[in-house]
Amino acid sequence: MTVGGPGQVAADGRVEATLARGEWSAALGLLRGLQAQRPLAPAELGLLGRAAYGAGEFEAAITAWEQQCAVCQSSGDDAAAAAAAATVALYLMMDTGLMAPVRGWLARAERLLGDRPESPTHALVAMARTYERFMCGDAESAALWAERAIELGGRQRVPLAAALGRVAAARLVILGGSVERGLELLDEAAVSVVSGELDPLGAGMVYCELICAMQGLAQYDRAEQWTEAMEHWRVGTAYGGINGRCRVHRAEILRLRGSCAAAEEQALEACRELRPWMRREFGWPLTELGAIRLRTGDLAGADQAFREALEHGWDPQPWLALLRLAQGDAVGAAAMIADALEHPCPVPSKEWPPLGALRRAPLLAAQVEIAVAVGDGETARRASDQLSDIAASFRSRALAAAAALGRSRVALADGEAESAVRECQEALAGWSEVGAPYEEAAARLVLADAERLCGRTDRAQREERAALATADRIGARLPARGARRAGPAPARSAGVFRRDGDVRTITFAGRSVVLRDLKGMRYLARLMAAPDREFHVLDLAAGEVGEIAPTGGDLGPAVDGQARAAYKRRLAEIDDDLDEAGALGDSERMALARADRDYLLRELAGAFGLGGRDRMSGSASERARASVTRSLRYAVARIAEHHPELADHLERMVRTGTYCSYVPDPRVPITWVL
Repeated sequence: MTVGGPGQVAADGRVEATLARGEWSAALGLLRGLQAQRPLAPAELGLLGRAAYGAGEFEAAITAWEQQCAVCQSSGDDAAAAAAAATVALYLMMDTGLMAPVRGWLARAERLLGDRPESPTHALVAMARTYERFMCGDAESAALWAERAIELGGRQRVPLAAALGRVAAARLVILGGSVERGLELLDEAAVSVVSGELDPLGAGMVYCELICAMQGLAQYDRAEQWTEAMEHWRVGTAYGGINGRCRVHRAEILRLRGSCAAAEEQALEACRELRPWMRREFGWPLTELGAIRLRTGDLAGADQAFREALEHGWDPQPWLALLRLAQGDAVGAAAMIADALEHPCPVPSKEWPPLGALRRAPLLAAQVEIAVAVGDGETARRASDQLSDIAASFRSRALAAAAALGRSRVALADGEAESAVRECQEALAGWSEVGAPYEEAAARLVLADAERLCGRTDRAQREERAALATADRIGARLPARGARRAGPAPARSAGVFRRDGDVRTITFAGRSVVLRDLKGMRYLARLMAAPDREFHVLDLAAGEVGEIAPTGGDLGPAVDGQARAAYKRRLAEIDDDLDEAGALGDSERMALARADRDYLLRELAGAFGLGGRDRMSGSASERARASVTRSLRYAVARIAEHHPELADHLERMVRTGTYCSYVPDPRVPITWVL
């Protein structure tokens, strides 16, 4: 059974043929042409939902299936109405993260089904119930529904229900601590994908779930294998939000492997593709984008991405706390990570472990690093012990390496240098086996400090040089890199950064070099000509031939008229869910429903600009920000090869982001000849 609505074949056979070829926009045009002539039949409304979903019009798809449900119910076809209601619930769950409306549509489907014999719709309802409970952290109920989805999916020939039921069951087994058995079950679930029994959307959903399971367990080799398989699958077949989700998974793997520039490109493209699809879960690709930027030293860009993730109701931890640490606010970082551990983000999501120790592991790893930075040895030891217990339970090489590094940080803070060295060597071996160069380089810096404490200065310098070389190779910036490399910039009152044809003469700290001129150097010259002034990236880019112009490129209204109408309907559905939860005395369900309501109200409030006009979602600024940042970073890297003192100065004094500036130390005034 293809997900996308019940009913018989539409009267116009061209529509189904066009859909079969994946020509979503063309099919949507045909159906809207028919709709302009006459009311669409229920089956045609189902096809309209599929076409709109494939063409990227999520709210139009949901509206079509809602209308299908209403038409079927008014004509007395409750079975078809139930199938349409289950379809609405499924797609709302996939793309909005709003569980209250999902529960409402599932309840409607169940009422319409009544005591009818088992049908494919029962299998779809069971599958949706499985993930509604899974995403809300109710492991016991999720396991029961998963079992039912597997059974009904097999008997009613709904392979997607059976496949997703198996994936959910496997993830629950893993989260319960039975890792080997869970991995075996995931392998069994994967058979449905490789056997070709699923339609394109179903295959994409199962691929995505398999990768999420592996990522949550830190089984990065398996996650990478499935990501590569999903990459191959999506060429010519992916539609809806699945393509964008695939890009986020790819960005995660590229970040791990040290391909920072490629990871950022994938994350940016994922954000562009997912903006029309995801609602609250849009914080997921934004958080990945911020994590990549944090890794490359683009603190302003990371902050921007994390802020937008927060605006979508997503908690970008532990990355946000690590950003605060990198910005020098260790006390604020410590408070953030402690709050994240005590009050986990309640947003339901398939993308991360919704419950249990695996959800806490990355938070604990960050807490060890931050607690050591603020001198809170007790918190660092407690977090390290918990992380070590989790690593022992789930037997992941990456978790074991993270735990070893945590123990090394604690030992180093306690002055136990030899113990720190041993633990750090274990962490290095683990990250090397995983294939995570940034993590390996970060561990080498800790090892360098431990070796130095042991009095082995030569070893310390060797480890430090290796760490910095790795970071340079992958385009990353390690914590405190500038201070380790050269210390504060020397006090000089004059400098030269003059362009002479296609070369640039540079004089700083008593040393002169001549380098080939680059686009990023021209950006630097504009910033240095006006210290402390903030330049919008579009202003910088506009001066370069071929750069993004400062006009056009908007993605359209942040929330369009159809979406606003749908949001208002969902607010009513959330109110119904609140009433039912109150009658049942279910405080947890009430809290989740209130969070859904608050999110929708914020989205509606943010959809309007001055004078009640639609607020536009701009893309030109974001593309320019990424392009200008890359050019600046490349220019500084080239300068570092020939004039490391100036490169260190620029790394510390140049701010990047949507607004860029050169902010020299007022205690060391510099006059630049440009």
